[in-house]
Amino acid sequence: MTQATDKDRVLIFDTTLRDGEQSPGATMTHAEKLEIAGLLDEMGVDIIEAGFPIASEGDFKAVSEIAQNSKNSVICGLARAQFPDIDRCWEAVKNAAQPRIHTFIGTSPLHRAIPNLTQDQMAERIHETVTHARNLCDNVQWSPMDATRTEWDYLARVVEIAIKAGATTINIPDTVGYTAPAESADLIKRLIAEVPGAEDVVFATHCHNDLGMATANSLAAVAGGARQIECTINGLGERAGNTALEEVVMALRVRHDIMPWTTGVDTTKIMNISRRVATVSGFPVQFNKAIVGKNAFAHESGIHQDGMLKNVETFEIMRPADVGLTESNLVMGKHSGRAALRDKLKNLGFEVGDNQLKDVFVRFKELADRKKEVYDEDLIALMRVGEDPENDRLKITDLKVVCGMHGPQTAELTMIIDGAPQSTTQFGDGPVDATFNAVKALFPHSARLQLYQVHAVTEGTDAQATVSVRMEEDGRVVTGQSADTDTVVASAKAYVNALNRLIVRREKSAPGEDKREISYKDVS
Repeated sequence: MTQATDKDRVLIFDTTLRDGEQSPGATMTHAEKLEIAGLLDEMGVDIIEAGFPIASEGDFKAVSEIAQNSKNSVICGLARAQFPDIDRCWEAVKNAAQPRIHTFIGTSPLHRAIPNLTQDQMAERIHETVTHARNLCDNVQWSPMDATRTEWDYLARVVEIAIKAGATTINIPDTVGYTAPAESADLIKRLIAEVPGAEDVVFATHCHNDLGMATANSLAAVAGGARQIECTINGLGERAGNTALEEVVMALRVRHDIMPWTTGVDTTKIMNISRRVATVSGFPVQFNKAIVGKNAFAHESGIHQDGMLKNVETFEIMRPADVGLTESNLVMGKHSGRAALRDKLKNLGFEVGDNQLKDVFVRFKELADRKKEVYDEDLIALMRVGEDPENDRLKITDLKVVCGMHGPQTAELTMIIDGAPQSTTQFGDGPVDATFNAVKALFPHSARLQLYQVHAVTEGTDAQATVSVRMEEDGRVVTGQSADTDTVVASAKAYVNALNRLIVRREKSAPGEDKREISYKDVS
């Protein structure tokens, strides 16, 4: 266990696979979770919170397999302050080389009211459940959810109880992104100074971004004495998200003069895992996102460009290579071969087998014939998740749309459904609406469209459009993505991609397996 006396070391606790996956529509497949966990382990993340084992059978299986496969990271599971949760969590993580149980309970007045517990009753539950977890595992993390809105006297009291019961890490969550940096630092500093036994544990911080201050609050907590930061790739998470891993590790690196702490994260792997998480979660990274956004190293102003030509440090406080970004984007064209494509994809973080390369190469050639220039972003779009021609039950084979100022807007669609071609012509309020109506006519369903987004992958009128579609049916939320130089075609493919993922979840999941129906009620 890393002791709190290690003043120069900040542990990075990544919860992309738990808190990040709780973003509506960001649910990952089993294989995707294993892949992301492997990338996190490889890049030097200290602790991976792999999931919420009691939430579903799928979560339990994913955490169990990640625990068995981990090579470097501590593997952690989340559990409510209930014996069945803690037991299930231990079953999932116990085969890890370094397992951890993370148990929590909401301690603010608002959260105490949910299970209708008095302060004394909750204190007793904390003592019992942390003790139970420690009897199973010698690495126990405890969190008072909504700590920043919990009365100071009660927060200090329950933190002391958790330490005495055997918790080795005390995490202080800003669950709703309510606090400010000065408050964040002062809270950690005061807990360390006033709570008996605080010097024997690691204090952690978990900040949400509701007011846009998650990263600032996390770094302030470190200044106050915290030595573990909980974060996610791309800041993924509920509502406005969490502290972004890439932001805190690069801030610690760039401003080592005022924040003299280190992490074990290999920053050159940041761009790779950022792109993969964006792809598998269906949550594209905004262009002006710090560190990993498309514009993070882009310069358009004449003054900026002139300064960059003279000295790159004039307007860049870090190098693209520091986060694993190649400075040259344009290297592929219609004359490029399979070997070059495989090598380029490898540089972008995609390891492809021979069969997958064959499929991607065909789509790459089709794209290169339509575009003058093929960029990294175009290739990443080609590698989008969810296109598995061999397994998809729904496949679009032909689409023709009629649109313009004088309707009716029409979509003529042919799809193969379970091996049989079917066609229809439908109308709608615009070409995309008509196309979606055509898909629904051929494959009736009750899924509700929650989100429809279009992003240009690169510049120019021949740019690919990346379309994200999020749908919900009976509590199951799925996301589909696709890219094409034709926006309507990309929209149709994304819509069908989401339906294919929904079909898989309908058929391959046991009843309730893929739903996260967690409440405060006892499950015993």
